[in-house]
Amino acid sequence: MTSPDEPRAEETAPLRVAVIGSGPAGLYTADALTRQRRVPVRVDVIDRLHTPYGLVRYGVAPDHTKIKGVARALRHILEHPDVRFVGGVEFGADLTRDDLARTHHAVVYATGAAADRRMGVPGEDLPGSVAATDFVNWYCGHPDSEMRRYVLDSEEVVVVGAGNVALDVARILAKTAGELRRTDIPEPVLDALARSRVRAVHLLARRGPLQAKFTAPELRDLLELPDVDLVVDPAQVDIDPASVGRDRDGVARAARTNLRLLREHAARPPRGRPRSVHLHFWCRPREVLGGDRVTGVRVEGTRLEDGRLVGTGETADLPAGMVLRSVGYAGRPLPGVPFDEAARTVPQREGRVLGPQGSPVPGDYVAGWAKRGATGVIGTNKSDAAATVRSLLDDAPALLAALPEPVDLAEVVKGSDYGAWLRIDAAEARRAAELDRGERVKLHGWKAHRDAFR
Repeated sequence: MTSPDEPRAEETAPLRVAVIGSGPAGLYTADALTRQRRVPVRVDVIDRLHTPYGLVRYGVAPDHTKIKGVARALRHILEHPDVRFVGGVEFGADLTRDDLARTHHAVVYATGAAADRRMGVPGEDLPGSVAATDFVNWYCGHPDSEMRRYVLDSEEVVVVGAGNVALDVARILAKTAGELRRTDIPEPVLDALARSRVRAVHLLARRGPLQAKFTAPELRDLLELPDVDLVVDPAQVDIDPASVGRDRDGVARAARTNLRLLREHAARPPRGRPRSVHLHFWCRPREVLGGDRVTGVRVEGTRLEDGRLVGTGETADLPAGMVLRSVGYAGRPLPGVPFDEAARTVPQREGRVLGPQGSPVPGDYVAGWAKRGATGVIGTNKSDAAATVRSLLDDAPALLAALPEPVDLAEVVKGSDYGAWLRIDAAEARRAAELDRGERVKLHGWKAHRDAFR
């Protein structure tokens, strides 16, 4: 029962929370904050871009329209009356932690893990050797990407990695422009893909098919491409499914599904289709070859020895005019925020950011990939964000007491608002109608976005 001296919830000053990042982790954090009834809140979702949704917009492949539909659910979060979207504001440049100490009781860092991990081999920095993250940004129309960067003038491409992003990259390279026409892919990218000379894509997986990180739906997407042969060495998938153990989290079940699909496919001969994707298991890059630009990749066979991956010493050269490394995402340090260089994440305990001495930093929290690393699917961020919000709400009395009269964010920094994003959204729909290309065609570049909402 509420004490007569205790203010009712509607009389309590709202807890003001800044969420840095408007991808799934950031928006699920805002959702968890506005759904609870322990304390009234006001949430500012702050993003460097004028467009929300993070990797849902700029990481999910354009032909994965069902996954991109998550944006429709995230849209409702941004339209909550206690949530404000502030775009075009970069944390650490336009806005500092000291600024936020005056405007908000708490900050949740939900900035993801946008950097790529490196292979660490000679020749990695040759022209033509690039991060898959940059290539994904290009075909997803990220405003930082140069639309004319990729001319795709090589017949053979090597993709290093065996996760879903690697398969996405291979699939986009293997598809025709006609197959991608009804997606939201930017028009300059579609034109480049129409001129592409790529005919063979080689995926290098350091381990075997049972250890591959890609999922069965991604594998099926490759297997079902009408004009592409997926080439698999039957000997590499000649594994007894019964040898795959069982576990509770579904990893073994997923491995068995992948193995079954690969075994069934390897039993069929290639059909001589115009493009091909080659899966090379137990194979790692030793050197990117070339002088002025990439001409190939020297690869080495691998095996497991006492649970450790080791090289066999047997090498071969694959010709290629382009190498895309897809060996994982990593977090980037934020100005003034503790960072674990080894884990490439923000150090935390139960979502509370930890300082150099291992003690929580008052008012600082973290969610998503910045918190746990680049693991899980989009939905994983929901429970992750909820756990962080529980910690934040437990700390709410102390946070409110520490900042009795916060300054409004609009007095410190000016950014674009949710209405500006809706005008960009409408402009992309009009562009799609003009080109007869489905629901939307992404506008590309900072200037195009600003022109759309002015």
